[in-house]
Amino acid sequence: MSFVHFNGCWIITYFAFGRKNLYLSEGFSHRIYRITKKMLIYIVIAGITSVPFFTKYYSIIYFSEFVFLFYFGLISAYLFVFKFSKYKRIKGLNTIRTVIVSNCEKGYLLHRIIESNPMLGCKLLGFIVHNRDLNQQDVLGSIDEIEELIREHQIQMIFSVQEAAYKVFNQSLASICDVNGIRLRYIVGQSQPNNKSLMNIEILNHRTDPRDVAWARISKRLFDICFSSFFILFVFSWLFPVVILIIKLTSKGPVFFCQKRTGFNNKIFTCIKFRTMRVNAQSDLMQASVNDGRITPVGRFLRDSHLDEFPQLLNVLMGQMSVVGPRPHMLTHTAQYSELIKDYLIRHYVKPGITGWAQVNGFKGETDELWKMEKRVEYDMCYINNWTFFWDLNILWNTLFKRKVAENDQSKSDILRPCNKEFQSTGKNQLASDRIRMEV
Repeated sequence: MSFVHFNGCWIITYFAFGRKNLYLSEGFSHRIYRITKKMLIYIVIAGITSVPFFTKYYSIIYFSEFVFLFYFGLISAYLFVFKFSKYKRIKGLNTIRTVIVSNCEKGYLLHRIIESNPMLGCKLLGFIVHNRDLNQQDVLGSIDEIEELIREHQIQMIFSVQEAAYKVFNQSLASICDVNGIRLRYIVGQSQPNNKSLMNIEILNHRTDPRDVAWARISKRLFDICFSSFFILFVFSWLFPVVILIIKLTSKGPVFFCQKRTGFNNKIFTCIKFRTMRVNAQSDLMQASVNDGRITPVGRFLRDSHLDEFPQLLNVLMGQMSVVGPRPHMLTHTAQYSELIKDYLIRHYVKPGITGWAQVNGFKGETDELWKMEKRVEYDMCYINNWTFFWDLNILWNTLFKRKVAENDQSKSDILRPCNKEFQSTGKNQLASDRIRMEV
């Protein structure tokens, strides 16, 4: 009874008085100040609502002990997350490489925010400016060099401070980010900082993503962990030894085929599969075809049954992949198709998946013609822009239990209706200015 009551009071306190999350100070003292202030409000709310229960369920001493332990635990938890986040940023672990495009004071304010809030997960590399001053601190270069700077510094996100004088540049920047698969955020509004927090800064997303909401990311990750853990514990325990033994007895070479592929935020990861081919020098350059002589008899069965993909659940558990998402491609394909297909690199805004919307509609396997990859990317873009948790479940259900769709079937599947979304290919360095969404 007390556990439910006290936690209910904390939820009320958080949503009513505790939703300010940004700081302008790098130290932990302001965090303690805000936690203490929130705790005092919590004591008032919990104390008043506890009066009817004191004699029957718990005493004032019990209430005081609970508040003290809760406060101490809260401070400890925040301190641990704060220190761990700073450590990750220093080491470059699981952080987003970020730059700020600005010459104005608001850009330096944003610099303070990112540096003071390591839990944002951003590693700030510096500034890209409109009028370059070689003596200016933390300046990487000018806007004329932005594409070269993106490649040189492996930039993953750009914060652009909106300035009316550079409206044309803002449109060009959106196009450059789309072509290179870079996340773009616009900084607008008037900000009035104080010593404790920032109140009125507004960040707008160039491309609206349903996963921008925290609960969406949490629910998808929890599902990935539960699904992959279940299969690893209850299926891998007996299936893996059988498959491993068969592969070793029927062909020479390793059991697993590990290949570098492009993943979330354009990061490279090692994708794990059961080996289905004889060991060859073309595995990282040439896709498997329908009658590929490199595929072993056992490998053909593993491919037809999709058992070769099961080890990727280990990638899912490690957070490199998701159960449902755009399929990850070889590095050579990323380099090739990013120059030929519009919005190709935007697929990497989300984690790659074991199965996806394109796959249940028949667009899987070999992409020996450009239109096949174009259609695959079209379906992936539809999924990214319209994601819901229940859509993931629907795709997974169709992957496991619905009838198979012929690979690259132009007639598409009647299992689910594809999104009606305009899509086209583009030549190298052509800008996608007709597709930008200006939310300012």
